[in-house]
Amino acid sequence: MAYTFFHLIFFILLIPLCSLAQNNGIVPIGSILTANEASNTWLSPSGDFAFGFQQPDDKDLFLLSIWYHNIPQKTVVWYVNSSDSIPRGSTVKLDAQIGLVLRDPQGVQLWSTNAISDQLDHGFMNDTGNFVLKGRDNSSLWESFSFPADTILPLQELETGSVLNSRQSETNFSQGRFSLQFLDNGDLVLTARSLPNTTYDDVVYYNSQTSKPTNTSNSGYRLVFGSRGIISIVNSNNQTEQIGSPTLFPPVAEDYFRATLDSDGILASYYHPRNFTGNQNWTVLWSEPDDICSAAAAETGSGACGYNSICNLVNGRPACECPDGYTLLDPNDKSGSCMPNSTPSCDEVEQGTAGELYDFVVINGTDWPKSDYQIMRPSTEIGCREACLHDCFCAAAIFRNNTCYKKKLPLSNGWTRGILNTVAFLKYRKSDAPPGMEGPSSRPKDRETLIVVESVLLGSSFFLNILLIVAACSGFYLIYKKKMVKSRPNGATNLRYFTYKELVEATNGFKEELGRGSFGIVYKGELQISSKSSGIAVKKLDRVAQDTEKEFRAEVNTIGQTNHKNLVRLLGFCDEGQNRLLVYEYMRNGTLSSFLFTTPKPSWKLRTQIAMGIARGLTYLHEECSTQIIHCDIKPQNILLDDYYNARISDFGMAKLLAMNQSRTLTNIRGTKGYVAPEWFRNTQVTAKVDVYSFGVLLLEIICCRRSVENIESVEEGYAILTDWVWDCFQERRLDTLVENDSEALNDKMMLERFVKVGIWCVQEDSSIRPTMRKVSQMLEGIVEVMVPPCPSPFAS
Repeated sequence: MAYTFFHLIFFILLIPLCSLAQNNGIVPIGSILTANEASNTWLSPSGDFAFGFQQPDDKDLFLLSIWYHNIPQKTVVWYVNSSDSIPRGSTVKLDAQIGLVLRDPQGVQLWSTNAISDQLDHGFMNDTGNFVLKGRDNSSLWESFSFPADTILPLQELETGSVLNSRQSETNFSQGRFSLQFLDNGDLVLTARSLPNTTYDDVVYYNSQTSKPTNTSNSGYRLVFGSRGIISIVNSNNQTEQIGSPTLFPPVAEDYFRATLDSDGILASYYHPRNFTGNQNWTVLWSEPDDICSAAAAETGSGACGYNSICNLVNGRPACECPDGYTLLDPNDKSGSCMPNSTPSCDEVEQGTAGELYDFVVINGTDWPKSDYQIMRPSTEIGCREACLHDCFCAAAIFRNNTCYKKKLPLSNGWTRGILNTVAFLKYRKSDAPPGMEGPSSRPKDRETLIVVESVLLGSSFFLNILLIVAACSGFYLIYKKKMVKSRPNGATNLRYFTYKELVEATNGFKEELGRGSFGIVYKGELQISSKSSGIAVKKLDRVAQDTEKEFRAEVNTIGQTNHKNLVRLLGFCDEGQNRLLVYEYMRNGTLSSFLFTTPKPSWKLRTQIAMGIARGLTYLHEECSTQIIHCDIKPQNILLDDYYNARISDFGMAKLLAMNQSRTLTNIRGTKGYVAPEWFRNTQVTAKVDVYSFGVLLLEIICCRRSVENIESVEEGYAILTDWVWDCFQERRLDTLVENDSEALNDKMMLERFVKVGIWCVQEDSSIRPTMRKVSQMLEGIVEVMVPPCPSPFAS
């Protein structure tokens, strides 16, 4: 009893000693931290800094980082920029052979400090914010200061060639658009990337100009962040050049300091009181550049903000906003690109005069100075507006100093600063204008115009009375005619009506069959359109099908309301007697099915182009039509390829329309085996997510160039169902197996992995966690980060 009591007392006395040992900054080999809300941390001796897991956005994803521990914000100063997300239950371990190693809950390695050999003795969380791996001889084998993220700390030094990358937003730690580079010549530059792709070189929007090209003896540069928040460039002769011009110098002993390349592209030095009694925020000591809106303007790239956006300088920071008629491409990225709510089309001008179709939003003092494709001088304000109105390629025009600058989409480097005598005209389609948005042509310019209009109306009253009589007679005639002719489908008035005889002649008696769809046969034909002979595809609906007439009306109404480059264009229809036919533009390169599953495989570049085109087309159907459209039968046979192998979605015979205030619909099971979402079989309400599922299967087919279901008897176990096989390969890190010997895809592993992850997200059994098609498009194009997907069928036995 006494023996047990003695050990209990000894253990109690030992607890403070253990706690003291944990707070001395030393991390023994074998130490582990686990990602969860109750996760421990490795503290520096003073407790100023902590190393461990943070939850930046209150999700089930974590960030392995170092942060200021003694302030309320827990400001992150270093983090692991892993391409893989860090899920709950992940661990970081100090391993004797590898050093720090980060693994997910399944044990898959996400990141490490690389091999340390057998020299590692312990880790140390320093009071400078530097985490160091110490060798047996107390040498530094690895340190976080040598691999900065977006922040540098007092006493931290950078060698030439070092890079800092901004994050996407305050809570999104994915790599952003901006970077700081310390060049070999001693210049410190800030650059903007041309995301989402890297077609163009980075745009330099700030240069410290600290190099000395005429004095080669001053080589050997290093960057030092001083204890008072000043960056200095030091050469081998200890000559220094200072970056930033602070107006005050806070006491070092009373404040914390940091310099961060923020998500908006501003490099700023901050200070924060150590003992926060009043102000609990970081205060800017100095920042560069002074005006990023103009500094980042270049011939390539989008500028400080995204494409089609406007940059406005507020307290030295870029405030990005979309102009009227545009919305953010990614609602979570406030400084990202904007997309037009409607896009002018050259095809539309044929349907009516430009003045009837389009109007302008007028913005004073705003310009997109790098998007010109035509300059007209001399010009007038009215002439500039009219020139853009009647030019189907013109999305906007700028009038300044008797000069007109016509611009195409996307608009780049937009800024506003009250520029005198500058007027911007942004074209929009009248039918897509939100309530209250009026262009200059929608109201009288002045009292004189109003008087003229009233005079014309009064003077014409006699003629109007005659016209009313004629209209009444015409009305009686139309009523009589309507009794004689069966009414045509609503919404198809802008389409050409064909007689059955015309289509018999155009198809040579329906001689050449192109294919068979769910409700009829498609024939090839030739027709005079706009005074020239053009190929057409005539879909003759089967009269035997019970829902033929219903489906015919649905398809005419649906396609008649659509206009997108990734949708097959409906030219007209015929509903003469019992005959129901649809006339489409002819797609010379046939279906995706006949193109994809061939030998040799289509190129990886072309396959990715096709996948992104289909995603954009579905995004249009789901979110950009006046009435939401669910396709319900996305599969390779319903994707056609035009002369340039652009993907065109066809066969709206199964489409269901949803009113804008509806998000779900009940219907019979639709679709094709292998592409049908699980919710179809549960007799439950379905949403546009059924198309997302079908697209996911199709995307995996495009990646692998194989069908969604193979003959089970002729393949190895686990290979028959494409979605299951892809998940197995993804888990086992065997992405090369998916594309076999496709060297082009293997050389583009980042895009390959991104596409595979997007496909797995789309085929999730739980429809609520599938992304929207807009999010899918953004992920495919690299605009939005793709998280690691969970198992698509977690409930499968």
